[in-house]
Amino acid sequence: MIKKIAAKISGLVIILLILSFFVFTLLYIAPGDPAEKRLTSQGVIVTKEVLLAEQERLGLLRPFFVRYGEWLFGVVRGDFGQSFKDDLPVAPKLMKGLQKTLTLATTSLLFSLIISYSLALLSAFKKDKISDHIIRIISFVGNSLPNFLISVLLMYFFCIKMDLFPVIADGTFKGLILPVLSLSIPMISRFTRQMRSEMITQLSEDYVTGMRLRGVKELYIAVNVIRNSLGHVITIIGLQIGTLMGGSVVIETIFRWPGIGKLVMDSITARDYPVIMGFVIIMGTIYVVINQLTDLCYHLLDPRVKT
Repeated sequence: MIKKIAAKISGLVIILLILSFFVFTLLYIAPGDPAEKRLTSQGVIVTKEVLLAEQERLGLLRPFFVRYGEWLFGVVRGDFGQSFKDDLPVAPKLMKGLQKTLTLATTSLLFSLIISYSLALLSAFKKDKISDHIIRIISFVGNSLPNFLISVLLMYFFCIKMDLFPVIADGTFKGLILPVLSLSIPMISRFTRQMRSEMITQLSEDYVTGMRLRGVKELYIAVNVIRNSLGHVITIIGLQIGTLMGGSVVIETIFRWPGIGKLVMDSITARDYPVIMGFVIIMGTIYVVINQLTDLCYHLLDPRVKT
């Protein structure tokens, strides 16, 4: 087990190194000048001398590998550099936005799991009945709708027409509801379909037939089905993390939720490269770590995988 964990950590480091170099290279060759963008936003008349001085101050004139090495060494020490936009340290800005994003993502995931489990159980136990057909149709439609369309529809009906929620999320619980629904609806649809399939497989197993022949109550059977499908559900969650975090960027931008997604979108507009690179590294680390933990949990929950 120790060797396996060490191998996974080594693979994680290699993946993040490749990712960091790839992103740094893309931003290096990207069109546009961060120094010129900063000066223009401040209302400064951009002359050749002023532009060169600003590029020198931001370190944009140094060779590529020197800049990459300095940035990578800083990241290893937990220093993501300073923002090109306002000269503030990048790490605190990212951590502040990450807290809001994790709140949004975690709430959406928990809400989706609760609703999905309930719908999947009902659909599996009532297979080919009216309730099963209704749930399958709704999940198909929900899975077909993109996050941004759901966001616009929710905003139109609940914010503009009914005036129940604020158009611009202010970081409060009331402002959290519509972003959570926008992220949850596609996830609930996807989870319900996948969980239903797994639960139907479990219901066809011999242990379920044996319990029913012994007169075991359906509630106890449902508990066993849920427990035996946990490994499959954890795999679904692990695969969904990337989609969830990526979807958060779009949702935060639409609702102006003060998370890391909104921060990075503003940084892209301002060509604030240190913030963008810090965002990619943090998101890449979260995604890879969660997938590794998902794999480990799957091994612990299902001993057959070891064999």
